Amino acid sequence: MKAIQFHEAGGPEVLRYDEVPVPEIGSGEVLVRVHAAGVNPPDWYLREGLKVMPVEMRPALDFPLIPGTDMSGVVEAVAPDVSGFAVGDEVFGMLRFPGFDGRTYAEYVAAPASDLAHKPADIDHVQAAGAPMALLTAWQYLVDLGHEVPSPFTGQVHQPPSITPGTTVLVNGAAGGVGHFAVQLAKWKGAHVIAVASGRHESFLRELGTDEFIDYTTTRAADVVSGVDVVIDTVGGPDSRRFLTVLKRGGIMLPVFFAEYDPEETARLGITVSNIQVRSNGAQLAEVGSLFDKGRLRIGVDSTYPLSEAGDAHRRASRGHIQGKIILTVSQ
Repeated sequence: MKAIQFHEAGGPEVLRYDEVPVPEIGSGEVLVRVHAAGVNPPDWYLREGLKVMPVEMRPALDFPLIPGTDMSGVVEAVAPDVSGFAVGDEVFGMLRFPGFDGRTYAEYVAAPASDLAHKPADIDHVQAAGAPMALLTAWQYLVDLGHEVPSPFTGQVHQPPSITPGTTVLVNGAAGGVGHFAVQLAKWKGAHVIAVASGRHESFLRELGTDEFIDYTTTRAADVVSGVDVVIDTVGGPDSRRFLTVLKRGGIMLPVFFAEYDPEETARLGITVSNIQVRSNGAQLAEVGSLFDKGRLRIGVDSTYPLSEAGDAHRRASRGHIQGKIILTVSQ
């Protein structure tokens, strides 16, 4: 089969379109013919050698590596001990995460059945491939964590906030993968949603149900917003603390990307900071995926690239300002 591999860490140019063996399935696995694969930040973190992670948290890398965690496709074979899936089923999932052995940038992938769900009938493979990591991240932050594993960043087990009608949720980086799902899930729970993004994304986010829109290129959220119950910050970085002042006392800050907060400052403001490491969960994906068929969720597709042009897809990601997800398509 064809797959994207890299033999050393580096820029998008290290991604090679190679011929490799079709994987064999083991206990608890199914073989999936991949129709589309989603492009996610961990894919380019891996390609770069995981430089984004603290040195003490970096696993050793054994080259060559096939990147990718998200995919949608059709079941080709099923291990004898697997139930619930059959040859010909359309499935999607986030494979073996947290970890870097998803191997979805390929024509075939051996997938743990527990990481898979049946693809919602109302979305195609391209849309489905873009959903798993971003959707599960938003779901596990805002609705149901689904496990009792402490966050590796805080050592605490995250408790999703109570979101009910009347709750105000601000989403920073609202047009991106996690952000646009967070907007929709917060609206589904009845929240008043404030979206922060660049102005070109306003119509897209209004269509998703945003109640208030802030163009960060012209307006600081802290200058016009206060009394927010929940901030989910998908951008993170050293400037994340600027959103603390929009929260009311007793509010919760949910940083998706690496961010540091002064415990004394958050204690003084009465704010809780909590985060997660998203984890594969096929049962959760089936539950939240049903919202697509009910018309409660949609996925934005920023752009698509053939699998062979994965390097160009990573170059697109590096330019930022993504609306929804970047997808790799696999010829059938």
